[in-house]
Amino acid sequence: MNAPQTALRAKRSELDVARVRADFPILDLEVNGHPLVFLDNAASSQMPRQVIDRWVAYQTGEHANIHRAVHFLSETATAAYEAARLTMQRFLNAAEEREIVFTSGTTDAINLVMQGYGRKFIGAGDEIIITHLEHHSNIVPWQMLCEEKGATLRVVPINDRGELLLDDYRELFTARTKLVGVAHVSNALGTVNPLAEIIAEAHRHGVPVLVDGAQAAPHLKVDVRALDCDFYAFSGHKLCGPTGVGVLYGKAELLEKMQPYKGGGDMILSVTFEKTTYNVIPHKFEAGTPPIGQAITLAAAVDYLTAIGMDRIAAHESELLDYATAEVSRIPGVRIIGTAAQKAAVLSFVVDGVHPHDVGTVLNDEGVAVRTGHHCAQPVMQRFNVPATSRASFAFYNTLGEVDVLAAAMRKVQKIFS
Repeated sequence: MNAPQTALRAKRSELDVARVRADFPILDLEVNGHPLVFLDNAASSQMPRQVIDRWVAYQTGEHANIHRAVHFLSETATAAYEAARLTMQRFLNAAEEREIVFTSGTTDAINLVMQGYGRKFIGAGDEIIITHLEHHSNIVPWQMLCEEKGATLRVVPINDRGELLLDDYRELFTARTKLVGVAHVSNALGTVNPLAEIIAEAHRHGVPVLVDGAQAAPHLKVDVRALDCDFYAFSGHKLCGPTGVGVLYGKAELLEKMQPYKGGGDMILSVTFEKTTYNVIPHKFEAGTPPIGQAITLAAAVDYLTAIGMDRIAAHESELLDYATAEVSRIPGVRIIGTAAQKAAVLSFVVDGVHPHDVGTVLNDEGVAVRTGHHCAQPVMQRFNVPATSRASFAFYNTLGEVDVLAAAMRKVQKIFS
């Protein structure tokens, strides 16, 4: 082991990974006779026992519909659900609880903004700026809106490292620019975008900014007031929480102006056949029965991560990425896709002469779980002229030893297909 590797391993003491791993029952699994090495965290992270226990506690002792009854279970569930909203406010450092809307995930949150803000304020001839790094969830809704309204989608290009070309971004603004949509972190490459600069430039032109934070919220400390973003969206299942729940932060003055995304119960104050009066924010965006148990459980996940410390999580994952980048770079015939100076814990790569799906299959035989494909970011794949990549994505419960297993499995891929 060389000196840099030794130094990286020595840093493990800053986070007691063994103690953290003990909280995750699924990490005890064996796959094909090997200990599970779970490196697909950008798709969905795993859930610690404390969060699982909170889900079970809700289902076995609190489950009821909310906001609609005076009986014990409903009042208990309502209190826990609204307490979860307060937890999300604190997690994002939002100014008010009413700026937090529960959704079914990041995709739903972006679509809420498209429907509620975009359809109301964006019209024929207007322009929307997105980037070449976006997940399909931050491309397709805006394409749909442009087709409906006669608006135009404009795209910020990237360089060969997978970084946004900010000079090009600045030149895209016109008097018709109405919205900027940008990923905080690229799910396909791990690029961390310079949000403060991006947002400040948009606001200089009076343009609001929606941030897709699905890949950032689990890994970085997010402060929406410091960023001064107008909307911020993330998903629970990437944050050690359950599927089926997400969060949209929106500045109160914008949420107030937006039209509801869905109509139904609980998003109204009164209904007659002649007229409906909508509820106050955030409730006017939460039609029907919301993801009650999921939101309460997500709050437990946020509490768990906060107790560990988002800065410590980011530091550990940075060490994992640095070590993995160094180890994978040593393997001849392997090319890393996405080499931005600022990256989150995502390592996307291709192996010469081997399709990514074959890479993933061999890694799975060794107990290593990675994601293969276009990662719902086909424009990124087209930019780098590859059909797909293999993507290893790390979480705070991963270890340097697991990186060694990944590297050894990749060498086995090359032996098999050589």
